[in-house]
Parts: sequence; structure tokens; C-alpha cells
Amino acid sequence: MKIHDTGSLIIRPIESSQGDEVRIYVCGATVYDFSHIGHARTFIIFDVLRRYLIQKGVKVLYVQNFTDVDDKILLKAKRMGVDPSDVSKKFIDQYFEDFDTLNVMRADRYPRATETIAEIISLIEALLQKNNAYVAENGVYFDVSSFPNYGQLSKKHLTELRAGIRVDVDITKKNPLDFALWKFSDDDLTWNSPWGKGRPGWHIECSAMARKHLGETIDLHGGGEDLIFPHHENEIAQSESVTGKPLSRVWMHVGLIEINAEKMSKSLSNIVPLHESLARWDANVIRLYVLSSYYRSPMNYSIENMTKAQENWRLVESAGWELQSTIRGDGGCDSILKDVEKLATEFNFALEDDMATHRAIGVLMRLARLINRAASKGQLDSHTSKSTKFHFERIMNILGLRLPQVSEEERKKIDQLIMKRNRLRGDGKFVEADAIRDSLRDQGFVIVDHPHQTTWIKLAGPQKKAD
Repeated sequence: MKIHDTGSLIIRPIESSQGDEVRIYVCGATVYDFSHIGHARTFIIFDVLRRYLIQKGVKVLYVQNFTDVDDKILLKAKRMGVDPSDVSKKFIDQYFEDFDTLNVMRADRYPRATETIAEIISLIEALLQKNNAYVAENGVYFDVSSFPNYGQLSKKHLTELRAGIRVDVDITKKNPLDFALWKFSDDDLTWNSPWGKGRPGWHIECSAMARKHLGETIDLHGGGEDLIFPHHENEIAQSESVTGKPLSRVWMHVGLIEINAEKMSKSLSNIVPLHESLARWDANVIRLYVLSSYYRSPMNYSIENMTKAQENWRLVESAGWELQSTIRGDGGCDSILKDVEKLATEFNFALEDDMATHRAIGVLMRLARLINRAASKGQLDSHTSKSTKFHFERIMNILGLRLPQVSEEERKKIDQLIMKRNRLRGDGKFVEADAIRDSLRDQGFVIVDHPHQTTWIKLAGPQKKAD
């Protein structure tokens, strides 16, 4: 499997630097507010990457942090009149609720900055000893000029960065670009350190957490495109100054999401909280939307694009339910199976070629149409259904899509109602038969009549379109 490496700008293979285990670190959320649709895109992309590697038999150690020490958390806590830890807990709990609903596999480890203070202090001490950092009036800073390769990830030069700098200038720093490793403070969320009471800077937290859980060199480090600079650039400078080794062998970044063709930002009041999206759209629809574009390209979140994803999901779920039933028909099975196997191979090629999920979704849609067409013609005999179902479910699992669960009791009840409906239709009692159909539809079940038999579909998620 090969991924576009942000650092080298070439497609590079994902390889393990330690045995047969691939170690991945993805920068998680700063938990001062609700997760939004942009977070969903990033974490779904890495979820599919991880699922594919695991399906191929690769052992993966996947770490995703929570930044629970940050000025924004302190500000939110003061506004709410609560302890900063209460703010973090609230949004971490909401994170898990949202992403469990989205069927994103939980990480193997979720380190938190507040649990890594000793490692952070140790890393800062090492940077001071190597003269990569210095103590100033307001805190401990990393000396950017001490790291010759600064800007290698973002392809920015120091002169360019100085000219375009927008951060508040701290006259106690040697260089405006120098960034905080430790901030002196007497606020609520502080710890003692050899240099004074305070809290860590954002960038050093991830360096310490990644090193603690994955070692000095990671196989793949990722996050949103907005983290390339300054966050990941600063991570590289800190970590590599101490170890002298590459922080990550491959850097993978996911493009940003626009809202109705505008940049998503708090200043425009167009942030879409993820829990609100999930209230309007089924989780499968959101996943299909996210995966329908090349991960490095920007995406537009709009009613039109979500409606298109919903239409695609209806085709996919219809195919999934058709495979639950065996239809005796006219055959044509060999040609169907050849097409299915060809599509399964194309799916693999799409993901192995720099996570081309848009092509993978295209394969899924062609497979769904093939299944629905074969079902309508009565060509899904037991052998064809079984073999096709294997490939269909494998693709669905890798993409993190899932049909709703139906109990055996529900199945029996629906089958009995369908049998009753068919008898009524045979007796010409169409009004009564239609009443059964409408009743099932109100419960989220759709009846599909084929020439050879009647099947049914249980619809997933919200059934009403967003306004």
C-alpha cells in the first residue's frame, strides 16, 4: 500500500520499521468544543486505511491523542464556570458518542496530554541540554534557528515565515518564530516544572505522546491538512532535534471541508457540529460522502452533495438486503461472478494506490447496481449470492459501512406479513395488501417485488431529508 508523503511529495509504501507491526499516530481533537464534519473526514479516512491494512493481515498499532491542555479549554472553562477537566470530559464523551455512531474503530490507545506531563518535561529538558531551547520571561521556547531543516514538511523557508508571521510578538523570544514548549502560568490547569509553574505548549504534547507510545520513529503520522504548519512542522523540529532520527517515515494529510463553497470557520459561524449532521443524515451517508472524494482534495459540504450520497446509499443498502435472500431464476451466474471478482480486484487497487477512496466508492456503486440488476432478473441463485455476498461484505467492512441489524423475531414477523400480503394480492384484495406495505414502510421496511419472489429492505438512519 502506497501513500502520498507530504514531506517528500512522492508516493511511498507504508512499511514497518519494527517487525511486522505498522505504527500510526493521528493527531486527535483539542477537546474544547464539539467535533465537526471536518474531523469526521479526517478520522474516517484513517479508519478506512487502518481497516484495509488489518484486512490484509497487517498488524497495526493505532494511536490517536486528545489535547486536553490548551488555552481554548481554559477559556471555555472560565466562560462555563467549571473546572477545565469538566470541559475536556464533556467533549471527549461526545467524541466517542459521535464516532461510535459513525462506526469509526476505536484507537488502540488514546493518550492525553494531562497524562503525559512527565514525558513532556523530560523532552523539554533534553532540548535545553542540546541548546535547541531556552528559558525566557514567559516560558521555555524552541529555538527555530537551531534546527536547519525547519520548514522541510511545509516547504516554507524561514525568511518567508518571518515575513508572513501573524502571531503576537513576544519580545522575550529570540525569534518571532520560536514557539512555546512550556508556558509559565498560575491558572487552574498547571504543573510544577524545573523552570517554573505552568503548562505545556501544544506541539510538545504530541511529540511526547507519540514517542511514549510508538517510539522515536513512527511508520505513518497524519492529520488534517491544516496541521502541516505549524503543528507538524514543530513536532518534527522538537523530536528530531532530540533523537537525530526521522519522526515519521510517511506524512499523510487530509484535505479540508468547505461549507457551501465557503471556508469552515467560527468567524463565519458555519461550523457544522458532527452530532447535528448525524441527526440529519445516516452515518453510512456521511461515510459515503466523505469517501467519495480524493482525500487530499478539498470537499464541499452541502445539501446537494449529502443528498447524492444518500441516493447512493439507498442503492448500496438495497443490494445488501437483496443478498440476504436466495432467488431461483434463469441463471447467468458465471458471468456475474466474473464481474464481481473483477470489481473486488479493482477495489484493492484503488485503496493501495494512495487511498483512492473515490475510485473505491465507484467500484462499490458498480457492484451494487450489478447485484440489484441481477436480483431484478432472478439471477441470484444460492451459489451466486453466497460468493457475491463475500466480496460485498468485505468491501462494506473496509469502508466501514453497515446495514442495520434485524433480529430473527423481526425477520419472521416481516416474512409472515409479506406472505399475508402476497395472499391478499392473489385474491385481488389490493387495498388490504397495500396497507401492509405502507405499515412496514412506516416502520422503516421497504418491500421489493421481483418476478420470482418478494424481498424487503430495512432502511438505515434518518428517513427525512434535511431542509
